[in-house]
Amino acid sequence: MTVTAPKTDTKTMTMIAAINNALDLALEGDDTVHIFGEDVGVMGGVFRATDGLQAKYGIDRVFDTPLAEAAIVGMGIGMGLAGLKPVAEIQFAGFLYPALDQVLSHLGRYRHRTRSRYHLPMVVRAPYGGGVHTPEQHADSPEAILAHTPGIKVVIPSTPADAKGLLLSAINDPDPVFFFEAIKLYRSVKEDVPVGDYRIPLGKARIVTEGDDVTVICYGGMVEVAQKAAAAAQTAGIGVEVIDLRTLVPLDTDTILASVQKTGRAVVVTEAPRTGGFHSEISAVIAEEAIEFLRAPIIRVTGFDAPYPPFTAIEDVYRPNAVRVARAIKAVMGY
Repeated sequence: MTVTAPKTDTKTMTMIAAINNALDLALEGDDTVHIFGEDVGVMGGVFRATDGLQAKYGIDRVFDTPLAEAAIVGMGIGMGLAGLKPVAEIQFAGFLYPALDQVLSHLGRYRHRTRSRYHLPMVVRAPYGGGVHTPEQHADSPEAILAHTPGIKVVIPSTPADAKGLLLSAINDPDPVFFFEAIKLYRSVKEDVPVGDYRIPLGKARIVTEGDDVTVICYGGMVEVAQKAAAAAQTAGIGVEVIDLRTLVPLDTDTILASVQKTGRAVVVTEAPRTGGFHSEISAVIAEEAIEFLRAPIIRVTGFDAPYPPFTAIEDVYRPNAVRVARAIKAVMGY
């Protein structure tokens, strides 16, 4: 269900404030919602996404855990099977790897394992991506690992309003959802966000800018990068349609294919490593379903097949920027 508040019934928020607001509403409206993770209680989270929630709802509903990602996810699985709605925070997406046994072997399998007699309504939130010069494993983009795991949904918002609406939908979804939040966007963008219970359905992409010449497909922290490249292309008379996927699983293939059929050209932008990234899945869908409409090869603009560089200015080379995306747009236009 989509709940749209009147345009006048809004409040200007950053993404981190919108996430905090969504968590507050979820706790207030449903006693089965519980929030837990490293430092989410007393401290309010390393980015303050859960600030004030333990004081408001108590230590039984918002609580700290040990530094043990496998235990965090494993405990959430048990809570979800017991009828609760666990919302776990992994402090950074790159810290998720110790929990992959729980994720791959259990989290996504319970609907299939029990022939749909049991559902597992669990949300795992995690900051991801670069742009703020973090240490090693603090800027990883492991979304393709989760998208490749059957039974798991993957959501990555790019705006404060989307973050709130998608998070509330994720918390109320009967299946496990990984909710990745671009660190760079936490406080760098403000916009009017509907107040109250406001939801955006999972699996529906957003057309950010319309154009007839090139489709640029992106999500999360790459949306603002694509917008800058599209604006530069517009000055050269090139109309760029930027699509923000919002969710990778389920994937809105209808919006992708309709755009590519119109433009005949596609550029896919992510900051994850190149080999095996979700950008390759998007490219394959286009090649399988819309190849007769293509006027040029699909170009991927991605990170590199190397660990994300910590701290240094090398990050500015690794992470895709508007210049790299603009070059890709120029390349498909000139093919």
